[in-house]
Order: sequence, then C-alpha cells, then structure tokens
Amino acid sequence: MSTAAPRSAGQDHLWSVDEHLEDILATVRPLEPIELQLLDAQGCVLVDEVTVPLSLPPFDNSSMDGYAVRVADVAGASEEFPAVLEVVGDVAAGQAGLLHVGPGQAARIMTGAPLPPGAEAVVPVEWTDGGLGEGPATGMRASSLAPGGAAGQVQVFRPAEARAHVRARGSDVKSGDRALAAGTVLGPPQIALLAAIGRGTVRVRPRPRVVVLSTGSELVQPDESLGSGQIYDSNSFALTAAARDAGAIAYRVGAVADDAETLRTTVEDQLVRADLMVTTGGVSVGAYDVVKEALSHVGDEDEAGSGIDFRKLAMQPGKPQGFGSIGPDHTPLLALPGNPVSSYVSFELFVRPAIRTLMGLEDVHRPRTRATLSGDRTLTSPKGRRQFLRGSYGDGAVTPVGGAGSHLVAALALADALIVVPEDVESVEPGSEVEVVLLG
Repeated sequence: MSTAAPRSAGQDHLWSVDEHLEDILATVRPLEPIELQLLDAQGCVLVDEVTVPLSLPPFDNSSMDGYAVRVADVAGASEEFPAVLEVVGDVAAGQAGLLHVGPGQAARIMTGAPLPPGAEAVVPVEWTDGGLGEGPATGMRASSLAPGGAAGQVQVFRPAEARAHVRARGSDVKSGDRALAAGTVLGPPQIALLAAIGRGTVRVRPRPRVVVLSTGSELVQPDESLGSGQIYDSNSFALTAAARDAGAIAYRVGAVADDAETLRTTVEDQLVRADLMVTTGGVSVGAYDVVKEALSHVGDEDEAGSGIDFRKLAMQPGKPQGFGSIGPDHTPLLALPGNPVSSYVSFELFVRPAIRTLMGLEDVHRPRTRATLSGDRTLTSPKGRRQFLRGSYGDGAVTPVGGAGSHLVAALALADALIVVPEDVESVEPGSEVEVVLLG
C-alpha cells in the first residue's frame, strides 16, 4: 500500500474541516487488488468489469411443475372437454438426453427442467388431472412412489399459448452483456450472479484492516467493576463498530493506559495487521495526553514521509486531531479526540471517508440533504467554528437531539443525522433550512 505524505502547517494554524479532509484523502491510496474466492470477496469492491460468458438461463426451461405440450394439442381444452395426451416420460432438472414431444403427446416436467424438443409450452399440473383420471390435481406424485405417473395419459383442462410458463434462454442476461461494473460492492446478490455465470474467483480491492485503540488510564472494560474515577471504555467499541459499518475488517484493542512507552509498543505491535490505525483520546493539551509523545517515535521514524501531524480544527466538537503515517509501510493513522461525541463525529467526517478510499470506492461520503430545523429553541454556534449537532431526521425535517456537549453518549444513540452549522453562522432559528449529514 502506498501513501503520500500529509501536509504540515505551522503549530498555530487553524485547519478547516475541508482542509483536513482534503489532506487525508490526498494521502490515503486504495489498496492493491487481489484475487479472492467468491465468499471471501463479500463486501469488497470489484476492480474490473465482469461480462457474461454464457446466457442465463442457458436453455429454455420450465417455470412450473406441469406438462410440456404442443399448443395445437391443448387448443380449446376445458374441464368439460379436456385434451387427452399420451405421457411419454419425465423431464427433471439437470436431466440429459431429452425426450421428444410429438403430436398428441406430453412430458411431465419439473421447474427448472429444460423444455424438451417438440414442446412449445408448459401447462401447470393444476390445469390437469395429474394423470390420475380425476378432476384438477393439486400436485404431482413423487416419481419414486408412482413411476407410472410418467406414463399413461393426462387430461388437460385449459389451453396454453406458445411459450407459456417457459423461461427463455438469455431472458435474464445474454452472453456478452455486462454483469457487474467496476466499482461494485459485492453483496449477496452480486455474488449469486458471479456464481451463476461460472465465476469462482474475482479480482477485488480487499476490505481494509482497521485497528482501533483507545487511550486513558481511567478506562475500564465493560463487565468489569468500576473503581474511583473510572469509566467504561465506549469509544473503542463505537469506532470498531463504525469501521465495520463502513466496510472494514476492524480489530478492537483494549484501552491503553496513559503511558507513552506502553502506547508506543502497542501501536508498533498492531502495525502488522493494520491498513489504517485509529486512536481515540490523548490528543489535547493536558499533561497526560500522551498520544503526541508516543506517536512521535513509532516504527521506523527515519522513513521519509512518516510522522503524525497534530492539528487544531475550526470545528465543534472535535477541535484536536492528528493525522499522518507511521512505520516502515507508512500506515495511515488518524488520532481522534477522546470525548465520545467528538470521537464519533470525527470518525464520520474523516475516518469513514479514508476507509472507503482504501476500498477503492468513488463516493466515500455520507449522503447530505437540506432539511427544515424543527423544535422550539434557537441553535447557537461559536463564531468561526463549523458545528455538528446530533439530530433526528424524517420527512424533510430535522430535530436536535441532546445538547452541544461532547460527552452526551445517550443523545448520540438517539441521533441518525448531524446538523451542520457553518463557520459564519452563530445562531439558527426553528424553521430555518439547514444542511444535514445522514448517518443511517
């Protein structure tokens, strides 16, 4: 994987959201393509266009269980005056050596079985007596239980038009058609199509491997007992889940204490399985914010282009950010703030697009729309900062959820959108139109 070197600016430079994102996307490069087995390629992005080598279906076949007939032989058939045909045998799916249906004849046929020569249509078994000599049948007798059902006579109670209940060769896709375009994300339907046209492997960009770790001596694993001054580690769970939602293979590392050497060793150990690393916490200006100290000497710091640039962004929440590459392979790393909302908003704005870029997708951003601000209070925003507020979106309107505090995890759990307040706007009245980032 190749990455370009991130830009650097003066220590006092206040980066805009757009500048920071532009730098990330200019630095991160899509992963190199590999050939994968179909099931291993699920969630990956297709590199090359796939064309259809054979038509689907590859032969005319029946869409019903019933009888293959000639149209002329069942013309005018009714329950009062049924057409009586000689049954010449069975045609089952996958059967080779087809029977021939001649005048006055019919072949019992199963769904998916090839239409035998001479036949022009299929009449469903419910339109016949099923060879039992009685009224309309409800189904066929199993051939193993009643082999005579494939012989004798059948009464047909309704006429059939030519090609009735016949799936035509190539009616799905024809040989030479485009099956899938380059850039397609392979989900279950796409994998089904590849298998149907005989492709056992496919060339894709692999899902990025993302390692997520949180920092802070106060963090405790869920299910453990809390001591004085401790809180549960939620950030690493949130970001690992968000990385998987974005399409990555994500690995969560347990919370690392506020010790630079421990953090440095942990990061170095994790580089072997990372296409992208994400840290949360320890990027502000406190005496125990050790991420800056630790990441200044990770891996091979003599490699040209390595290093993390710690920045201040003109945004709320999420002012402190870090970005760069580390180690001999120049693995991209994004260092996010530690407050839960700041961390999650930063992920959506910066990490998710980086993951989608590694995947080789063209559209890497969440969808955005315009909405009417609902509610009964005016939104306020600090001058010169782009603010992202949690919201609930529906029917062209968005309602703020919770306050502006960057610690409000419960409010974040109720939100499905981010309300964007631009840098030059200090208040937004209810009824105003706002930009909204849709999260789900």
